Amino acid sequence: MNERTEYFRVTGGARLVGEVHVSGAKNSVLKLMAAALLAEGTTTIANCPDILDVPFMAEVLRGLGCGVELEGDVVRIDTPAEPKYQADFPAVRQFRASVCVLGPLIARCRKAVVALPGGDAIGSRPLDMHQAGLRKLGAHCSIEHGQVIAEADDLHGAEILLEFPSVGATENILMAAVLAKGRTVIENVAREPEIVDLCDMLNKMGAKIEGAGTSVIKVDGVERLEPVEHNVIGDRIVGATWGMAAALTGGDVRVNGVDPEHLRVVLGKLRDVGAEVTEGKQSFQVRQQERPIGVNYSTLPFPGFPTDLQPIAIALAAVSQGVSIITENVFEARFRFVEEMIRLGADAHTDGHHAVVRGVPRLSSAPVWASDIRAAAGLVLAGLVADGVTEVHEVHHVDRGYPLFVENLNRLGASVERVS
Repeated sequence: MNERTEYFRVTGGARLVGEVHVSGAKNSVLKLMAAALLAEGTTTIANCPDILDVPFMAEVLRGLGCGVELEGDVVRIDTPAEPKYQADFPAVRQFRASVCVLGPLIARCRKAVVALPGGDAIGSRPLDMHQAGLRKLGAHCSIEHGQVIAEADDLHGAEILLEFPSVGATENILMAAVLAKGRTVIENVAREPEIVDLCDMLNKMGAKIEGAGTSVIKVDGVERLEPVEHNVIGDRIVGATWGMAAALTGGDVRVNGVDPEHLRVVLGKLRDVGAEVTEGKQSFQVRQQERPIGVNYSTLPFPGFPTDLQPIAIALAAVSQGVSIITENVFEARFRFVEEMIRLGADAHTDGHHAVVRGVPRLSSAPVWASDIRAAAGLVLAGLVADGVTEVHEVHHVDRGYPLFVENLNRLGASVERVS
């Protein structure tokens, strides 16, 4: 079956009610898998999400000489004493996170050749900061013939200031620095929970990292790392999607398996729209009794409102009372989603990096096309509050970020069908 010929048929009028469990974070598991390259032997990662990007990353690692087994929510990676350093495979071009093998390869092999990655169409995400950081550590980096090429006789500690708290650059520099000689200090780093998860696993492996979750990370290089067993943190973006879906549909949903502390700003926004939000240790519940109230959103690096949730926020604003202004500060092309929302009857327009949305009581069904993972989810949720039946095309995107998406929706009371 060709996934690109499939679409979702979404019947409007659903009110989502019930419980949903969130598995491991997409934005963490792929980097943890790449980190397994840093230690010879078998690394075991549990609570892995059932998404397409996990087998994609498994193929990348197999191409580098690793043995990889996927069994349920566990992935086992057997890294050889001398991994291959060239990652120029079709799998690399499928998804953005494949570039995170760059740091581990330059650390282990002192050489890396990685094909420029693919991924979502959400704007420019250059590798300048990745290269600049690796150069500070002693590597020579360039982009030639569609590949990132890095070489180093030796890696040494350095002081590195990132011009923007890039998650990918933070991860690659960090994974190279753990096996460099001396101390590395990286300032203005990403503070996402997924960065903390990566640092926790690296420290288990024998790395010496301080400051994870703050804007400054200090790394004292070690000679070698050892394989470990590690559990992936819950996916805060998936968890927030279900919480916002409850508000969007006037529902009542309990989300299990994610730390509410990772969603402080998002849960605050849900309270602002009028939802009743209660929190547990690894869970939260969202109950929306009245029509949501329009609020403003501004995407920022963690701990700000996540750019990944911007399409969901627009879908929620589209049926809220009043006017909402959504400001996108991270990825410039994410507003392509607004054009599809307008097809569904949303009263919205964009002006630079702002989207202005005037809420309407109900959307109208129409065929729409998703451009990325979060846009696909946002369009399906918008279809739940449209009259009639909405067709969402290019649904292969959602398989890269949301395990059992249709099954979970239908379990909560939606009527969504995957059609070939």
